[in-house]
Amino acid sequence: MAQKAGAGRKAGVPRRTTRTARPATSRAKGGADLSALFSVAAKALAANQQSLNQADEENHNHGDNMVQMFNMLTQVMGEQKGAPPAQQLSHASQYLQQHATSGSSRVYAQGLAQAAQQFQGQKSVTPNNAMMLVQSLLGGGQPAPQQQSGGADLLGSLLGAVTQSQQPQRQQNDGIDAGDLLNAGLAFMNAKNQGQDNLQAGLSALMATGPLAQSSHRQQSGQLVGNALMQAIAAMGKKGR
Repeated sequence: MAQKAGAGRKAGVPRRTTRTARPATSRAKGGADLSALFSVAAKALAANQQSLNQADEENHNHGDNMVQMFNMLTQVMGEQKGAPPAQQLSHASQYLQQHATSGSSRVYAQGLAQAAQQFQGQKSVTPNNAMMLVQSLLGGGQPAPQQQSGGADLLGSLLGAVTQSQQPQRQQNDGIDAGDLLNAGLAFMNAKNQGQDNLQAGLSALMATGPLAQSSHRQQSGQLVGNALMQAIAAMGKKGR
């Protein structure tokens, strides 16, 4: 169970005390339970809550806020269980947008909104499309490169997303350009030079083009979230074999 924020600290997301009605939609068969995925991330954050607080040199409560936020997201998505992934992600994003008071929660609200767009038309979260969720969350709402086609492994999709150019699309003011890709590539190489493995270096590269890269404690928590989700996705793929 996550520790309560210390005396005098204001948590970034209010404690959720009411339940929303479960949507009247048929439950998608197969695929991952989004609430279970976010629960894995919440547990990883809780295990590192104090170190995240210490990394937050300004407010000293980043760990508290992140644990509370992901516990809340786990509950909110659990209430939407059975709805399409896009609906669950959009609902969670809207809740954060309405109640967020910390910078981190606003960043993740944007990431969830982007993920909801990416999952339009998808009936469930599977190992083949789950990378879109990781890309959107760690990118903080930045438009994600297109998913790699056919049998690419998870790590290949992750690294390909930040080191390869995508097919021409409509120009967007906040799109990923060559400079973003260069920054991502440099972040990957720097992380490798610091001894990180390919997965951790790839996660660092994903965050390099988004708002999580603007502070060290957000980078640290983003690594935890991304690593937890990636491991859960990999385990999901093994079960499906």
